[in-house]
Amino acid sequence: MSLIRCDDVSFSYTGKTVVSKVSFEVNQGDYLCIIGENGAGKSTLIKGILHLKKSSSGKIEYGDGLLANEIGYLPQQTISQKDFPANVKEVVMSGCLNKLKNHLFYTKECKEKVQENMELLGIADLSKKSYRELSGGQQQRVLLARALCASSKILLLDEPVTGLDPIIGVHMYELIRMFHDKKNMTIVMVTHDIPGALNEASHILHLNGEQKFFGLKEDYLKSEVSTNFLGGLAI
Repeated sequence: MSLIRCDDVSFSYTGKTVVSKVSFEVNQGDYLCIIGENGAGKSTLIKGILHLKKSSSGKIEYGDGLLANEIGYLPQQTISQKDFPANVKEVVMSGCLNKLKNHLFYTKECKEKVQENMELLGIADLSKKSYRELSGGQQQRVLLARALCASSKILLLDEPVTGLDPIIGVHMYELIRMFHDKKNMTIVMVTHDIPGALNEASHILHLNGEQKFFGLKEDYLKSEVSTNFLGGLAI
């Protein structure tokens, strides 16, 4: 059974539909990139998948034993979030909050996972440094480490390379690819970086107020939707 299944899902704000007729599924090991124009409903869909936004119609279901608190999420950052007054270890540790259950304090297992993920992402030496003092690339690695503390199954990434120096962006893609290829993690990524999406993804979901395409990347590149959207882009 699929990890995530959306069946004819729509979302509205103040009575106005912003994205409609979305039907797709995400299976274990998929690398799905969600693309489309600005205002196409991509981030709204991610919020719906996370149960942060209620759909106005249709169904979103989890399968294969996946629970809502087992999804690692890397959100777009606001200006205020970039200035968050905590150190690196505290931010990464917050990814374990959904696993505390009845515990009042972080468990030994959580602390070990935090250390492991900070070392994996090369930020262990920054553990006591203020998050607000980090570069954009360092902040993204911290947030990625936090997401990994929340899940070992699936990552939802909302514009993970936006605003990053191109070289840092390439490194971020390499990290995500490592989690996908070597740790068998499922990836769902919203992005405006179309060349990056077409280089990394196994599947493409194209939105523009409604679903325009869902399927394998190879089939997307042969589609009329792709031709119309990519016609002016250098890929």
